Amino acid sequence: MTELGLPGDWITRIARLSVATKSKIRGHHKGSHRSARFGSSLDFSDFREYHPGDDVRHVDWSVYARTDRVYIKRFLDEQEMRVHLLIDSSKSMEGKWLFAKQLAFSLGLMVLSHDDRLTVSAGQSAIAPFRKKGKSALKLYEHFISNLPQPEKLSFAKDASFYAAKDSTVLFVLSDGLEPLEDWQIFFRQVPRFSHDVRFLHLTVEEERMPDFKGDMRLIDEETGDAINVTMTNQSLQTYLNKRNVHTEGLKSLCAKHGVHYMQIDIEEGIQHVLFQQLARKNWIE
Repeated sequence: MTELGLPGDWITRIARLSVATKSKIRGHHKGSHRSARFGSSLDFSDFREYHPGDDVRHVDWSVYARTDRVYIKRFLDEQEMRVHLLIDSSKSMEGKWLFAKQLAFSLGLMVLSHDDRLTVSAGQSAIAPFRKKGKSALKLYEHFISNLPQPEKLSFAKDASFYAAKDSTVLFVLSDGLEPLEDWQIFFRQVPRFSHDVRFLHLTVEEERMPDFKGDMRLIDEETGDAINVTMTNQSLQTYLNKRNVHTEGLKSLCAKHGVHYMQIDIEEGIQHVLFQQLARKNWIE
């Protein structure tokens, strides 16, 4: 087992996978992803006629011998993918924190294993973003994720910084989405400026989806610290479920409005199910 409670062969298994995207690969640095433009990789694309100024090293002399016309080979350029992971570190994430770190580590591992550029930031201003590229940064990344501080009382949706996510090919947001929809509206209004492929991973637990509370109790909001005395009856439970459904549908609507891809993650399913079933089936990884 790793420090994050993952199987011992996890790095080897996950390194075979990669983040998939239809978004244009940006940047001038070499990576392992095919760009829409042409360059000097080993992946052959097609031929075109020679024009003055073309690199003569790309002339196909065998074609010239057969046709007496000069053609050059064109190759697909390989550019780096830039992936940003934005992790909700507000207080309500406390019971989901280990899973959030497992998921962030796994996604980041895919990025670094393919010599792409990874940035990771949380909602805490005291935590400097992780910014590295390539396989040599794997150990540093595991240490960074393993030592992320515990969640704090803060407003992630309202105050999250997107500075480190600038020009991302793919932007993952890992959050339980429990803050008011008004705050999430502010959040989702900003994200399209930083990436054309934004994915919201909505982390949920059964205790929140279907609470098993009965009788008189005092409930304390983990985000605000506000407390309320309630008597849990079938009617009050149904009222809660209705409000939760409205909130979840509101999150989905905001995502759709701003072009953000949405996926609900039930933590009880486990990290292997989420990666190898949910994300793979949706072609978010390959």
